[in-house]
Amino acid sequence: MRIAIVSDIHGNRTALRAVLADLRQTSPDLICHGGDLAANGAHPAEVVDAIRDLRWLGVCGNTDEMLWAPERLADLASQVPKLQSLFRTFQEIVPTTREWLGEERIDWLRRLPEIQHQGTFAVVHASPKDLWRAPMPTATDAELRAVYGDLDVPIAVYAHIHRPYIRRLSEMCVANTGSVSLSYDGDTRASYLLIDGHTALIRRVEYDVESEVEELRVCGLPHADWLRYILRAGKYCHPPSRP
Repeated sequence: MRIAIVSDIHGNRTALRAVLADLRQTSPDLICHGGDLAANGAHPAEVVDAIRDLRWLGVCGNTDEMLWAPERLADLASQVPKLQSLFRTFQEIVPTTREWLGEERIDWLRRLPEIQHQGTFAVVHASPKDLWRAPMPTATDAELRAVYGDLDVPIAVYAHIHRPYIRRLSEMCVANTGSVSLSYDGDTRASYLLIDGHTALIRRVEYDVESEVEELRVCGLPHADWLRYILRAGKYCHPPSRP
């Protein structure tokens, strides 16, 4: 059985269309999503509608949560002062994204589960108990076991960090999907995970980044220049500091 896990689309319609074309070639038997479907992109409503029409199983992500619980951003900013600029930026992006989505789509996002167990694999957005924190690719084997071992599956899949990787431990495989949009590993291509039997591998998909950059330029989303920079660089940068 072949399974694809697609995550962190972030309202990037251009990248999603390219990934869907690639999925038609790889022909998985099952497709799941790992959350973060809408926020931080030019076309959140169109992306949510596409995923709903496709009837993919999935989980909620941290930027899905912030759309129905924006008060969480202030709590997180107080807990992690060095990220206050990031959380303030999110606070300013949320109202426009909520307006574009409408309450019915936001309610659909709210009802997504935090874990998908599907036989030999499980999907979470970041960690089983936290939508906002997840191990980096440099994490030790012990750290990965501590976070994902209780899922009790041969393959544990997460997303969130926008850096795809696969780590094979003695008792399980931990895999990160990477992201369809806003890659942080220096590769601007979209990324998703393909599981073929007991083998997990990363798929990278070319798409027209400049077209999506232009969509962001004209869409009216706050902080679009920051997001455009990340799309072009394929690397994370902090939003500009403001008084």
